[in-house]
Amino acid sequence: MTENKVEIERKFLVTGDFYPHVVKKERIVQAYLMSSKACTMRVRIKGEAAFITVKGATNDNGFSRLEFEYPVPVADARKMLSLAQPGLIDKERHYVPCGDRMFEVDVFHGAHEGLVIAELELQSETEPFVKPDWLGREVTGDPQYYNSYLAAHPQ
Repeated sequence: MTENKVEIERKFLVTGDFYPHVVKKERIVQAYLMSSKACTMRVRIKGEAAFITVKGATNDNGFSRLEFEYPVPVADARKMLSLAQPGLIDKERHYVPCGDRMFEVDVFHGAHEGLVIAELELQSETEPFVKPDWLGREVTGDPQYYNSYLAAHPQ
């Protein structure tokens, strides 16, 4: 049995040069098997691994939601991508340390070429963190920057 996991995340547009600080990067391809305001289910291939993730609705400020993630065989994930709703997310994730935290900076390709979003997972909604100078406007809680929205609305 799995415990409830709450994802607490802040999102920002990226306006500066984070590349000199990258310690690791990997390709991510994902699509949504189901997407609504109440719940999303995605399949993701991340590097050499694959996952099914179920996420609940975000709270009122857009910071927190339930999240359940399970590994699946990559071959199965590739087949599941063909069953997904239209709209594929293709991005490169860059891991960028700042202070004692790790930002995940997604550089989008394909339909969203040029979009760059930084995410930071926190232990609490009020946890302080260092904001590097390459961070732009905060978009936490703005649905147009959710991956599920981006997948359904190519530019």
